[in-house]
Amino acid sequence: MSLRLSKGQQEAGIVVGNTFDKYTSGNPLVRRLMGGFHSCLDALVTQAAPRTIHEVGCGEGYWTLRWHRQGYDSRGCDFSQAVIDLAQVNAVADGAPVDLFRQRSIYDLDPSQDGADLLVCCEVLEHLEDPQLGLAALRSVVTDHLIISVPREPLWRILNLCRGEYIPQIGNTPGHLQHWSKRGFVKLLSPSFEVLAVRSPLPWTMALCRPRS
Repeated sequence: MSLRLSKGQQEAGIVVGNTFDKYTSGNPLVRRLMGGFHSCLDALVTQAAPRTIHEVGCGEGYWTLRWHRQGYDSRGCDFSQAVIDLAQVNAVADGAPVDLFRQRSIYDLDPSQDGADLLVCCEVLEHLEDPQLGLAALRSVVTDHLIISVPREPLWRILNLCRGEYIPQIGNTPGHLQHWSKRGFVKLLSPSFEVLAVRSPLPWTMALCRPRS
């Protein structure tokens, strides 16, 4: 099954995945928020202690390439071929193999090709029309741990409104189809995953999980 975008997303040209270059933004507030995200993700990766990492929804490849430089056996996939093309350009610039990246919908993950000790899936689930199916796909390929993050609601929308963005949408970022509080997100994960740790870098919820037997 391929990922289905809503008509509104298609008309707006929305690309699923992490495509905004927030990691290298010069905006002091963005840099501060991303610093918190970095710290939490780094800590959870260290806690998971993986040998192999597969980033689902890798966007332009920032994290996958960073882990590759750190010596992890890392790779990434994204729904958008245009985004994967960009990730491969970044791989060449970084001196990394282009085959670290491939186009793949979260719904099409294959255990024989996409399995890893650690799956990382950040800022993807909120874009999905069927997040339960997305979680089932992640569950089918993870061998040890999953790190997953989503925007923390309603804080995310409140912050958008405070900066005067998406007012007609009541602060909802275009392309965000799902919305979870911290408690609601843990509840969503719990039937399929044992939630080992939860972090709250403003304005996200991030969890380290282990698949239930």
